[in-house]
Amino acid sequence: MEPFRKNDVVRLDIERFGSAGEGVAHLPGGMVVFVAGALPGETCQVQLLKVGKTAAWGRMQQVCAPSSARRAPDCGSYPRCGGCQFRHADYAAELEAKRQKVADALQRIGGVDLPISVILGADSTQRYRNKVQFPISAGKEGPRIGFYRARSHDVVDVEDCLLQPPEAAAIAAAVRAWMADSGVPAYDEAAHSGLVRHLFLRFAASGVLCCLVVNGEAVPDPDGLVDRLRRAAPGLTGVVLSVNRDRTNVVLGRRQITLWGQDWLEDTLCGLTFRISVPSFYQVNRAQTEVLYAKAAEFAALTGRETVLDLYCGIGTISLVMARTAGRVIGAEIVPAAVADAEANARRNGIRNAEFFCADAADAARRLAEEGLRPDVVCVDPPRKGLAAGVVETIAGMAPDRVIYVSCDPATLARDVARFAPLGYAPVQAVAVDLFPRTAHVETVVLLSHKKADSYIHIDVEFGEGEGKIPVDSIAKRAEAYKPKEKVTYKMIKEYIEAKYGFKVHTAYIAEVKRDLGLPMYDAPNAVEELKQPRKHPTPEKVEAIKDALRYFAVI
Repeated sequence: MEPFRKNDVVRLDIERFGSAGEGVAHLPGGMVVFVAGALPGETCQVQLLKVGKTAAWGRMQQVCAPSSARRAPDCGSYPRCGGCQFRHADYAAELEAKRQKVADALQRIGGVDLPISVILGADSTQRYRNKVQFPISAGKEGPRIGFYRARSHDVVDVEDCLLQPPEAAAIAAAVRAWMADSGVPAYDEAAHSGLVRHLFLRFAASGVLCCLVVNGEAVPDPDGLVDRLRRAAPGLTGVVLSVNRDRTNVVLGRRQITLWGQDWLEDTLCGLTFRISVPSFYQVNRAQTEVLYAKAAEFAALTGRETVLDLYCGIGTISLVMARTAGRVIGAEIVPAAVADAEANARRNGIRNAEFFCADAADAARRLAEEGLRPDVVCVDPPRKGLAAGVVETIAGMAPDRVIYVSCDPATLARDVARFAPLGYAPVQAVAVDLFPRTAHVETVVLLSHKKADSYIHIDVEFGEGEGKIPVDSIAKRAEAYKPKEKVTYKMIKEYIEAKYGFKVHTAYIAEVKRDLGLPMYDAPNAVEELKQPRKHPTPEKVEAIKDALRYFAVI
């Protein structure tokens, strides 16, 4: 058989969905082919665009035998703009594709056969996004404001997007007209010149917050801009500039300048009120986020006594939802403004059992472990790249009963689930939630549980000369008579070391040694208050003294 080449046209039977929502087929001979816009069960005429060593990619020329799930796209920009992947399919087929995507990732990457029998779909698949990021570039007929064409940085001008509130189109039109009338240049990525890079919008019940991302410190005619925006969106509450002068694909800059109004919005989520600033992380689909967080809270199974550690806590959304049924919640987040928002959100909602501090997830988990924190539940909601290096091991070293993993990427979720497995944590439940209808993205919440024995009885069996074995009833009597010793506290260990060696050791040093020995760690006093101070590691002399104390108290 002659090898297939670029531009060959072939007739293919589409077998299933791929992870990006494309159709998957096989060429004669077995090579896999990915076909954008094709649906399982269809027969399509496909032109091959690229033929690699193990896979090929094709463009659908004609649907010869359509699926019953095929629908006429309801958007004139589809599929040119690259924002949606499922507007040619009914919603039931889209949900099945996403359910299968999560199940396949957990099985193939995570190595676990965990049924994903349910995906929780959205009541509405239109106009659900509360955050909009429009890239802006120069065009022949004026500024282009829209979305990047798939696999490119070519901006497709979009007059209206069915994922966004209608006000987004009106605001984009006002910015487009202001730029044209005032001669404001769009940013040129290649030359690193021009001014306006992105239009960034946030929507909430309280109004609309508009942010222009600019390659500079100011814009021409700011009053004229604000006037146009206020007329385009009567619910506008503020206009902000985000200064981003770096050569980067990161949208927002590190500094915001308020041109008019307020630089925040308030929204209600799960019965709580949250203040959202421009750089805050906040899920884009409010209704489905409530479904997601309700499932996370169900998996946490809180009774009011537990300590919960929330890594990647953002502005405290999951933390404060959990705090209503937990004994204590500690949230960690790397963005200082988000930590300030989280603390303010706790005060705003009258929640007093939640604490927040600024650190990246890996450092936060390590420092808490060093302080001897032993959370009952750890909740993580990392970015698309998944958990940072070392976080899995540190979480496992804290020995929580349950880990709740919220993920927007099934592949990195599955990778991290596999990392937890050798440390004693297995996924026992997983539910997919569709936060992003009409796109290929899907959210998942997984419950990982640690199977630990409730108690241990250690029996020293000594064999005397000529003894073959000790009778079972004798061992049983010894076990029955066994009385566990009192709990060994950090204070007891510290006092023993000071009396014997003449020096003091910090609680964090004891916790570090216990962690290295694989021992469980319990809450240490003032742990959170001391987290903001960098801590040294114990000297070898102190490590040996701590081990000696642990042996003395029969901990090891």
